[in-house]
Amino acid sequence: MEILFAEISQALAAYLLPFFRISSMLMVMAVFGANTTPARVRLLLSVAITVAVAPVLPPLPEIDLIAFSTVFIIAQQIIVGVAMGFVTLMVMQTFVLTGQIIGMQTSLGFASMIDPSSGQQTPVVGNFFLLLATLIFLAVDGHLLMFKMLVASFETIPISMAGISIKNYWELANWGGYMFGAALTMSLSAIVALLMINLSFGVMTRASPQLNIFSIGFPVTMVSGLFILWLTLSPIMAHFSEVWLSGQLLMCDLLHLQCQIDRSATY
Repeated sequence: MEILFAEISQALAAYLLPFFRISSMLMVMAVFGANTTPARVRLLLSVAITVAVAPVLPPLPEIDLIAFSTVFIIAQQIIVGVAMGFVTLMVMQTFVLTGQIIGMQTSLGFASMIDPSSGQQTPVVGNFFLLLATLIFLAVDGHLLMFKMLVASFETIPISMAGISIKNYWELANWGGYMFGAALTMSLSAIVALLMINLSFGVMTRASPQLNIFSIGFPVTMVSGLFILWLTLSPIMAHFSEVWLSGQLLMCDLLHLQCQIDRSATY
C-alpha cells in the first residue's frame, strides 16, 4: 500500500504542480486574465493545457504532496506564472497610458467608460488603444508565444524550491520605468503638436484680446486632437513591435531562456 500511495502521489504531482504555474499565468496575463473572460473558461483552459503538456515535461523529483515543503514549491510555481502574465499586462498598459496622455492633452479625456479588462473607469482614448493593442497581440500570436515560453520554462526553472532570482525581480520592477518611458515616447509627438496649437492661441489672444479664447480654443483643440490621434495610429505597429520585443527579452531573462529574437522583424 505504501508503494501504491507513493506512485499515486508522484503521478498527481506530475499534473498538479505544473497546473499551478500554467493557471497562475492565465489568471493574470493579458486577454485571458481580463474580467471579460469567465473564470471557468480560464480554469478549463488551464486544465486542458496541463493535460496536453504534462507528459512531455521533464521528470519531477520525488515530491511528497502532503509535506509542508510542497507549499513552498507551489508558491514558487505561482510566482513564476504570475511574473510571466504580469509582463504582458505591462505591455498592454503602455498603450493605455499612451491613450490617457493623448486624451488629456486633446481634451478628449472628459469622455470615459469602464475598462473591460480591469473594471475601472478610464478615458475612452485609453480603452481604444488597449483594444487596438489587444487585437495586435492576438494577430501576431503573442498568446501562443507565451504558451511556448511557459512550456520551455519547466526545463530552465524546474519544479523545485528554486524559482526566480532576486536580480530578475529587480529587472521586472525596473521594466515599469520603461513602460512609462515608452508611453511618453509614443505620445510625445501629440504633446508637442498640441503645445504649438496652445501657443498659437496664446499669441492670438495677446494680439487680439477681443477674441474669446475659451469659446474658440476648446473646439479647435478637440478637432485638432482627433486629427493628431489619427496621425498617431500610423506607427502603432512599429511601437507595438518594439514594446513587445522588450517584453519578450524580459521574460527570457526571468525564465533563463536562450531566446533568439530578430530585432529587424516587423509585423
